[in-house]
Amino acid sequence: METNSQTEVGQKQKGNGSGEPLIRLEALTKVFYTEEVETHALSGVHLDIRKGEYLSISGPSGCGKSTLLSIIGLLDSPTGGKYWLGGTPVENLNLSDRSRIRNREVGFIFQSFNLIGDLTVYENVELPLTYRGMPSAERKKRVMDSLERVGMAHRVRHYPSQLSGGQQQRVAVARALAGSPAILLADEPTGNLDSKNGEAVMDLLKELHKEGATICMVTHDPRYARNADRTVHLFDGRIVDEQDHRAHVEEEEPPAN
Repeated sequence: METNSQTEVGQKQKGNGSGEPLIRLEALTKVFYTEEVETHALSGVHLDIRKGEYLSISGPSGCGKSTLLSIIGLLDSPTGGKYWLGGTPVENLNLSDRSRIRNREVGFIFQSFNLIGDLTVYENVELPLTYRGMPSAERKKRVMDSLERVGMAHRVRHYPSQLSGGQQQRVAVARALAGSPAILLADEPTGNLDSKNGEAVMDLLKELHKEGATICMVTHDPRYARNADRTVHLFDGRIVDEQDHRAHVEEEEPPAN
């Protein structure tokens, strides 16, 4: 059974539209402590992500990109600042609520695929839905629909070791899509792929965005960053620049006759 916090987040996200952002971060900080050193991974990050937006986060290694994505995906907690998800303050959620929201509202696509080696393609995509207690018939429909969308329905009985890197990443995308998440988080999704398979995965993300998906992607490749509506650049844990690619597309379009 869902808690009141979970239900409230789900309702606010569904009604988000063009009003308040799906995700809002204000003065977000993250500090990692060891016995001798404090490492400031994020320092005063302000960021809004709206429903249906495709955002890319870029910057050099160690600038805080993956840390920021982990906090957005509720895999980690900030040291300071505010985070609202669908209008709900994340700091007010207990661990059980955070886990449920992560399973239901966030789809993850990792650089290393993170498929389970002794499960088939079908079972890998189905597993997060099983944790929800979803009926078998609905799980099957969602699994097959998501595998169809990424062109991997013909590989349902294969294991990850029998797939290429590009095919494994497509299965990982299908796993993220099957739960109908509010947002897709992709952490260097082409990092372990050759250029051909990388382009194929990026084309898939573009198609998903055209269909209405909200996507937040970390990438170090400026070619792929330009696929997004907007890019924010991180340096030493701060957003130092922002580019709106939609404006450039409109400028490049020829005038109508």
